[in-house]
Amino acid sequence: MTPIKQLLVRALFFALASGEVLAAAPPATAPLNSNLDSELFYEILVGDINAQAGDNAAAFGFILNAARRANSSALYEKAVNLALQEHAGDSALEAAKSWAKAFPASPDANRYVFQILVGLNQIANIQAPLRRMLAALPVPERVTMINQLPRIFMRVTERTLLTKVVEKSLEPDIALHTTSAAAWSAIGVLRSLASDPKGALDAAKRGAASNPHAPEPVVLAIGLMATQGSAAEDIVRKYLADKPLPDLRMAYTRSLLIAQRYGDSAEQMRLLTHEKPNFAEAWLLRGQLELEERKPELAENSLKNYVALASKQDETAKTSTTDRNVVQAYFLLAQIAEQDQRLDAALAYLSNIDSPPDAMRVQTRKALILARQGKMAEARKLIRDVPELNAEDGRTKINTEVALLREYKQYQAAYDVLAEAVLNAPQETDFLYEQALIAEKLGKTDEMERLLRQIIALKPDNFQAYNALGYSLADRGIRLTEARQLITKAMGFLPDDPDLMDSLAWLEFRSGNAPEAERLLKIAFKARPNPEIAAHLGEVLWSSGQHKAAESAWEDGLRLSPKNDTLVETMNRLRGKP
Repeated sequence: MTPIKQLLVRALFFALASGEVLAAAPPATAPLNSNLDSELFYEILVGDINAQAGDNAAAFGFILNAARRANSSALYEKAVNLALQEHAGDSALEAAKSWAKAFPASPDANRYVFQILVGLNQIANIQAPLRRMLAALPVPERVTMINQLPRIFMRVTERTLLTKVVEKSLEPDIALHTTSAAAWSAIGVLRSLASDPKGALDAAKRGAASNPHAPEPVVLAIGLMATQGSAAEDIVRKYLADKPLPDLRMAYTRSLLIAQRYGDSAEQMRLLTHEKPNFAEAWLLRGQLELEERKPELAENSLKNYVALASKQDETAKTSTTDRNVVQAYFLLAQIAEQDQRLDAALAYLSNIDSPPDAMRVQTRKALILARQGKMAEARKLIRDVPELNAEDGRTKINTEVALLREYKQYQAAYDVLAEAVLNAPQETDFLYEQALIAEKLGKTDEMERLLRQIIALKPDNFQAYNALGYSLADRGIRLTEARQLITKAMGFLPDDPDLMDSLAWLEFRSGNAPEAERLLKIAFKARPNPEIAAHLGEVLWSSGQHKAAESAWEDGLRLSPKNDTLVETMNRLRGKP
């Protein structure tokens, strides 16, 4: 031993003897002799000193030599981790291989070798360590590991090579009944990732044949339905015919929904709620599908079942706020009750929701129902009392109250709400714009024009303000040259916008150019079917004597919005109705 090594060893022994490193009680029994000689002791000591100093690269060599000298699994693992901390993949692989060679049956050693090879993208070399790693695991853990293989290999780019290597690695597991289905399913997923859907389907078939009750081939087949159609679906249906797991029937149903097969989806949920009446999620989806099928009574019953089951789960979990899915269920129940004119029941359903993030949505819905009951003051108070969780909530409350008042044509009240909002936030052009539109409803065209010009001064790129002012002038048949300038300015921001094209068409009509107006309105309606564009198109056609075409345009508009004010007023006026 060199003089430096001797000094280091003596220093450590002195520290131990003096209690500076560790004060130990006298042994109760005779001590066991250690194989720790001075060379080995020195390598461990210097390796630890380097590691504590942050020099993992230097520490690695000493610790690996010590591991080989002592034949210690713990030291091998330490050496591997030192190399990994330095991102020294080749060194980590060297240490892991030495560890696996010294301890062939060590699950940890084989796992490290496998993971490092994958990290280094040395896919061609993973077969042997993957086999050893899987062979060391009990069957349940081996199945779990096999199922995780596609995720482990997610970042591997050489998909075709990877699939071939993994297939060779899994040959022993393919031959076993207990692991065959999982092995074929993992191979199928890898084949699919390697752009081999037919090969993936073949793997799903083989996996299902090896164990008809295994879930893994079914999950694979569900994923293949979009590309392999009925061939993949046959695997799924065969499994579902014999006591399936509820989660797999749910997964199949979701795949059907993606394919827009709503009738088949509803049938699957009816089967699942019959097989597993306490499976809450199935009742929720069943209710949603029954509502889609326009079966409100059945939907309400299904949603009530879901809420009851989910509430029991919440009691068990001791949760206080309403679960997201339960929130959705209550909203659907309120919708059904409201459509059935059971307004008090709708309010009761909404009152069951205790979810701060949904407070605005809940109170808005309740306010609309109260307004339908003629309780406008109560409805407005409900909106104003919603707690504001963030700065945007204040704006939302104002917009919601204004929208409610507009819905019931209480324009003066809406104008007053906006006037107060503008007083508190004079730079808010959105409030100014809404106030301008409502001023027009009140016949305050001068006020409307003032507000729109104020917006333009504050925000010269606000195309809506240019358009609204230009349209208003055109609609009143005044200052048409200025109206054209304003609408043209708006279209400079959005040249092909259908709503702006509608304004230009209306200007052409008011200017006596009906053919051009008709042309523009047809283009606009095709691009964006809208009841107000339909109203204008119908009026232009009617004025040209094309009454049948006008009626057809209005019918198109009515299908979009049967109660649109502009459309209804136009039809009644031109038909001579009061």
